[in-house]
Amino acid sequence: MLPALSIFAIACYLLASGLLARPLFGSGKTTPTTLTRPALAIATLAVLAHAAGLLAMHRGALDLHFFSALSLVAWVVSALTLLVNITRPVATLGVIVFPLSALLLWVDSFLAPPTLPLSMDWHIKLHVTVALLAFGVLSIAAAMAILLAIQERALRHRHLGPWLSALPPLTLTESLLFRLIGAGFMLLTLTLLTGILFVDNLFGQHLVHKTVLSIVAWLVFGALLYGRWRHGWRGSSAVNLTLIGMGMLALAFFGSKFVLEVILHRTVD
Repeated sequence: MLPALSIFAIACYLLASGLLARPLFGSGKTTPTTLTRPALAIATLAVLAHAAGLLAMHRGALDLHFFSALSLVAWVVSALTLLVNITRPVATLGVIVFPLSALLLWVDSFLAPPTLPLSMDWHIKLHVTVALLAFGVLSIAAAMAILLAIQERALRHRHLGPWLSALPPLTLTESLLFRLIGAGFMLLTLTLLTGILFVDNLFGQHLVHKTVLSIVAWLVFGALLYGRWRHGWRGSSAVNLTLIGMGMLALAFFGSKFVLEVILHRTVD
């Protein structure tokens, strides 16, 4: 049953992203909204199958080993992408998010070594859940920053084509970017606070560098929000700082896991 769930989810992710990408490369006969609803419906099936696969694969537990954590984050980001589209027409995000989710689910299902979930107290699960939400929201913000950079570059060089009209309006992209960064910043703040309250042994659990990098990312996003409020930062400044902050956060979340589990073959608690 597990391979079937994973294959079904992967197929749905790829089909949804293909439908969303079609207007970007079409001749203009297909309007950007024509395929959005069926694509998002298929993506919803993918997210549900992905969730069922994670529950079956990891015995219903919160497994934070490297590959399972990547797959879990991919599921969170995909689910949040669907939620964002309830109120904002930014389905084009799926062109970036859904293929990555398919890839990470495939790796976790068929290439990753088997692992046993580590036992965690409720307060650690709460800390991890908030951290996953923060990472997911800021990941979508990073994807929005990439879209913003593509749009601004195309407009600056007058590379106007049918694909540009398939993207969300530039003002909407920028507005949603900062809304997501604001929400992610609050969640990241809660992540750091719950980490201070609930984590006992930073050195023994390989958490020192994670904490430092997370604080650096928090400072970057905080500086970006302050610059937006005080000085009206936008454009390349917003894009660059968003991607720098997200890079720091990715290193914090997955850097040590990759080195210890994939390279050194040691278990990270």
